[in-house]
Parts: sequence; structure tokens; C-alpha cells
Amino acid sequence: MYLSAEPFPMDRLHTVAVIGAGTIGASWAACFLANGLHVVAVDPVREETDLRRAIDGMTQALESIGLAHAVDQRRLRFSAHINDDLAAVQFVQENVPERLETKRETFQRLETVIGQQVIVSSSATALIPSDIQAGARHPERLLVGHPFNPPHLIPLVEVSGGAQTAPEVLDWAMGFYRAIGKAPVRMKREAYGHIANRLASALFREAVHLVAEGFTTVEDIDEVITQGPGLRWALQGPFTTYHLAGGDEGFAHYMHHLGRSQEARWQTLGEPSLTEELITKLVNEVEEATAGSSQAQLARIRDTGLVELLHLKNSLPE
Repeated sequence: MYLSAEPFPMDRLHTVAVIGAGTIGASWAACFLANGLHVVAVDPVREETDLRRAIDGMTQALESIGLAHAVDQRRLRFSAHINDDLAAVQFVQENVPERLETKRETFQRLETVIGQQVIVSSSATALIPSDIQAGARHPERLLVGHPFNPPHLIPLVEVSGGAQTAPEVLDWAMGFYRAIGKAPVRMKREAYGHIANRLASALFREAVHLVAEGFTTVEDIDEVITQGPGLRWALQGPFTTYHLAGGDEGFAHYMHHLGRSQEARWQTLGEPSLTEELITKLVNEVEEATAGSSQAQLARIRDTGLVELLHLKNSLPE
């Protein structure tokens, strides 16, 4: 699929749109502002004052990781609807609810006001770009740029194209995300849930199984991850971790020596069903484990820790 117009030149890009200003959209808006960009935010539900307050709460963490520009909300405009305010934007990050029809309708409405050069990237959590771009006039300029929450701090962005996405669009998106300090990963093929959420879902499924079958508790599972594997995964992924586990002979030795053990564990992994009874059990245990901490307090602990971890990772030798 070929583009009807060349993507907007990166060195001339100054204004972006954030469609959907909830948790993810607000975080993206803060990230873009911190990179010196002008932002047009659109949300039919969220109040502008709520969005600005949310961005205010992210500013200190952004400044702590050394972004070049302080978050200046004078560069933020807000609208309740997609309209001609978007005619001047050069890139769109879409963050509407994870419903296929909503995303399709949003993209089709965007096409009536944005220029032909403008690329649209969806923050879709699991939906694949081929499904979202169906029925569009210019499907070649749509891709998925899935962030990991919170996107104003987490570097990862998973870039995925659909059947009709032009290769130049993916190239442009990779360059754009790198330019704003992200660590984009380009998928070879689109997949439901992309990469990170599929891996996270696999872990979460087993965590739910272990609780459902009475092996452990919600609180202890969180403790196990944060005090064990999570510490390693923040620095090296699973393949490098097992490469080190193989000693001097590396990953090949690990696979030949303990690969069968891995396979035996795979055979025992659970497939829990989220019955109402199980959901109630999980909710109760989460509430018990987090008792005394508000959502805001938990988010502050997360963000403060992420800033320190990012500082540490940036200081490590390559």
C-alpha cells in the first residue's frame, strides 16, 4: 500500500493531537509537552480542568528524568470533539476506549479534518491495526503505537502495521518515537495483544491460577515478582537472563541442560476461568493487600520508583 502523501518532515513537526484524554491520553499529552511540542487534546467526556490537573501531577517526574523542556501547559489546547482545530496537527496519537467500532469511527472522523500527510497511531492495548483500518479512506497511514503505562515515563512503544499500512509510515513512527526519547520496538507481524501484553497476560494467567488453586495469595505473588524476577527483568530480559544462567556456555547450555525442565513446567501451567466467585476472591485479596494506600499513593510510589530506575538504567555501561 502506497501513501497518498509523504509523511510530515520530522524536523518541521511542532503540533500533535491526543485523541482521548483519559489515563493514557493524559500521559501522552504530558510526554509530548515535555518534548517541546504543542498539543491539541480531544475528549468528549473528560473535563479540561481534570486533564490539566493530571498533567500537573506528572510534571515533577518528567523534569526528574531530564527532558529538555518543562511541561508548559500554555502549549496545550483542548476540545470536546474532533473538529477543525485538528487541521494544523502533524501527528495523531489516538487513545479512545478499546472498542473496535469506536476506534474505526474515530479514525474515519479524523480523516475528514487532518491533512493527508498526517500519520495516526493508535494506543490500542490488544486490537490489531488491520482491524482498525478497515473501511478507512487512507488506511495506509494508520498504525498501532502501543505504549506501556504510564507512557510519560515508560520508554517502550510497540510499533505495529496492518495489512494496509505503508512501510514508510512504520519507518516514520519509529523515528518519531525515538526523537521523543522512547524505545520503540517494531513488530515483524501484527498480533492480538502485541508483545508486552501477551507476555504480561501469560504471567498474570498463571498468577490467577496459583491463587485460584490455593497455592499462594495475591500479596505474596506481588512480593515474589517485585523481590525476585522483576528485579532482573528491569535490567535484562528472559532470554539474556537464561543466557547468564547457562554459565560460561551460555544459553545453549541452559537449553540443553534445563530446557526439559522448562517444558515440564509448561505442561503444569493453569488455565483459570474468571468466574464471579474467583473475581470476588481476587478483588478482596487485592483490597486487603493494598489497604491503607490510595490509588494516588500507589501511583506516586510507582512513578518515583520508575524515575530512580530509569536513572540507574541510564547510568549502566552498555
